[in-house]
Amino acid sequence: MGPVAWVEEAVESIGTTLDERTTCAELAGFLCRQMCDAAGVDLLSEDVPAGRHARGLASSPVAAAGRSALLEAWTAHSGRFPSDQALGEGRPIIASDDVSGSIPRRAVSVPLLAHGRLYGVLFAIRTGAAFTGQEIAGMHYAARLAAVHIGHARRHTAVHSTALNLQRALLSEPGRPHPNLDLASRYLPAGRGALVGGDWFETVRLHYGRTLLIIGDVMGHGLDAAVDMNAYRSMLRYVASTELPPHRVLQQVDAAVIEDGPSRPATCLLVRVDPARGAAVLASAGHLPPALFADDGTGDLLDLTVGPPLGTGVGGFEQTVHGLTPHDTLVMFTDGLVERRGEDIDTSLARLAGLCLSPTTGVDELLDQILVRLEAHSAEDDVAVLAARMRHRAGHHPSA
Repeated sequence: MGPVAWVEEAVESIGTTLDERTTCAELAGFLCRQMCDAAGVDLLSEDVPAGRHARGLASSPVAAAGRSALLEAWTAHSGRFPSDQALGEGRPIIASDDVSGSIPRRAVSVPLLAHGRLYGVLFAIRTGAAFTGQEIAGMHYAARLAAVHIGHARRHTAVHSTALNLQRALLSEPGRPHPNLDLASRYLPAGRGALVGGDWFETVRLHYGRTLLIIGDVMGHGLDAAVDMNAYRSMLRYVASTELPPHRVLQQVDAAVIEDGPSRPATCLLVRVDPARGAAVLASAGHLPPALFADDGTGDLLDLTVGPPLGTGVGGFEQTVHGLTPHDTLVMFTDGLVERRGEDIDTSLARLAGLCLSPTTGVDELLDQILVRLEAHSAEDDVAVLAARMRHRAGHHPSA
């Protein structure tokens, strides 16, 4: 295989995922196909600046490929895993030979360096002829390619972790609803393959026994979406505390976002629950309608007028009133709960409304049933769900 074809195969076969251990396995496997009998990577637990003395840094041999007996024999010959020598001596490339047996063994250690960071050391071994200068140069190219992908994977993991921790911290302490309302909530982040989104929920305790339930979704994913989610959530909480009707709350938040400057649009659904009057007042900014499940376990989607998303400046929000009984459970959700790739959203919503759940269960149990029946734990997008049911409180009169 010529140099150009060799490079093309390296680019196509190394770094196909954002998993660093998979990248190491791809690197070792590629070299075993091209020039060596066995290969392994000593991956450092954390990257260090190139040139810094790396002795004693925690590491573990991973991604061995080829005939492992060769690696074991070489380790027995030298007294340590081969890449430890390169780390300990701080040398960029080490070529070694073991001619003590009838068939000579040839080995090369190459550091995984990229962007001034050291991620580990590659070790390759074969029997017979020594590695040529061209082969060592190719091995160095493959190691650098793998190091670049490992760096990308670690930065992706760091950003994902930061955004996820921020989102979990914000969602861990929703506001207190009135004690005349049973509440349950869940947040399920999507898998590692996608950055977290801007899903959130909130409750605001109002006067006269009322509670405002809020659920929203900032468009996009990643740390910026999580930060914008926090801004929307804080603004909605502040405006809602003024006791304005739900549609007026959306109107003021939309105007404030436009005044403050560019921001990611967000969908949002507000539901003000009033147990004393047995009513729910709803207003939507581009958000999916909530579902209402009766005490017999059957569900239905509530009709409401849907306005434009927040952050567009279009305005025109309206509110809708629906009756509620203490036997009804209101379920608000983000689109990750129902949407399926290639499926019309009306079909997705009908699947939720068509669920027949076990009757007389608590709010938590009912919410768990929905998540299981809709396979929410394997959803392709983040899922936020908020469920509420009015509580019987004999002899209690709602108060501020």
